[in-house]
Amino acid sequence: MAGTNSERELIAEGPAIILVEPQLGENIGMVARAMANFGLGELRLVNPRDGWPSDKARSAASKADHVIDGAVVFDTLEEAIADLNFLYATTARQRDNFKPVASPVTAASTLRTRFNAGQKTGILFGREKSGLTNEDVALADEIVTFPVNPAFASLNIAQAVLLMSYEWMKSGMDDVTATPFQEIDQLPATKDEVIGLFEHMEDALDSRGYFRPVHKKARMVDNLRAVLSKRGFSSQEIKVMRGVISSLDRFSRKNPRGAGAPLDEAGEGSDVDDGVES
Repeated sequence: MAGTNSERELIAEGPAIILVEPQLGENIGMVARAMANFGLGELRLVNPRDGWPSDKARSAASKADHVIDGAVVFDTLEEAIADLNFLYATTARQRDNFKPVASPVTAASTLRTRFNAGQKTGILFGREKSGLTNEDVALADEIVTFPVNPAFASLNIAQAVLLMSYEWMKSGMDDVTATPFQEIDQLPATKDEVIGLFEHMEDALDSRGYFRPVHKKARMVDNLRAVLSKRGFSSQEIKVMRGVISSLDRFSRKNPRGAGAPLDEAGEGSDVDDGVES
């Protein structure tokens, strides 16, 4: 069905749609159209193959110009998700990892609840031919998978975005907003903070020879990131974890922190952030 109504209020809110290395401008345009159909407005592109802006994308968007004009291009996935508090990764394939798996209906409800609580959220979609890598998925909090025919599980990127966009809009019509959000003391950490924790811990472990044998390091890093991102850390919890890692880096059993321990160069002991608010 086609048609727009300039007299109606334009809805453009909700989770960011992030496309990882999309190949064709036409596909990006069809994604933008699907987003506009169901009230999503924020499109993020990670290293689009054919560059940006794209006349083919604008043409295929069928007047979803507000989505195309607002699209932002990033060089890396880490940069694209840095400010988000919660992220879903979409896949139609079974994944061997530690991530919770949700249906589109459950995922949309979760996103709606977090959106109503003021959190910044996103949905991650992979490449047209190969989808998301394990490294991509490791950066997400949870997986959303589609109940498709197991003998024909291939969805194109616009179809996948359309399904999630539809469930997003429907979640706002089923009285989901009337369900109170469980109060939380702290806002979930941004992905930038979580990635900082990843890198901090991986560096500490690498310096201690944890990643052995070497040829299994990539898989071990994937598993470590999947475990650390399984639950939503708050910013304060990230500080606590990094304080622990910094303390392990600086002090040893033979040279512990505390009474009798050697002072640092400033003569004041450690400046390690232990995450405790003063």
